[in-house]
Amino acid sequence: MLSWALTPAGHATPPPDRIQVCTEYNCDHPVGIRITPEAWRDIRRGFMGLDSAAGEREAIRRAIARFEILAGEQTGTWRDRPGNDGDPADPGQLDCVAESLNSDRYLRLLEQQGLLRFHRVEERRSRHPWLFDFHWTAVIGERDSGRLFAVDSWYLANGEPPYVQPLDAWLRGAAPE
Repeated sequence: MLSWALTPAGHATPPPDRIQVCTEYNCDHPVGIRITPEAWRDIRRGFMGLDSAAGEREAIRRAIARFEILAGEQTGTWRDRPGNDGDPADPGQLDCVAESLNSDRYLRLLEQQGLLRFHRVEERRSRHPWLFDFHWTAVIGERDSGRLFAVDSWYLANGEPPYVQPLDAWLRGAAPE
């Protein structure tokens, strides 16, 4: 079984073995992590046989959690606590900027590898209900309906599947589901 994505021309493209990830607040110095063939197999397996956008969103959640675990093992971000519970000076702590950039990179990689059938990756979004209360998220759009969803891992510790909720609810500041 071919485990690589097919380009529009039908040529197989191997998955990359490295990806840049954020390892601290603001993502000033991203580093490369290795994605093993075994990890790719696990991630791809999660997208096999899906027949709905809702099922794909659940697969996205599990894939991002897997990427976070890989990153945590290699960079120390396994220490990342939910929200901004950790001190920014503590090794491995991520803020919403770093979390959203990582999630966006993971999503774009899934899309590049042809694993997203029901969604497309959109530009990251921010909300700022108060002057000093900015928050960032990665975003996916459902291909058939056009509905947009926030993919937000900042609320949870490293390796936990991110929250996925309608973007309009996220923009209003609704608590994650």
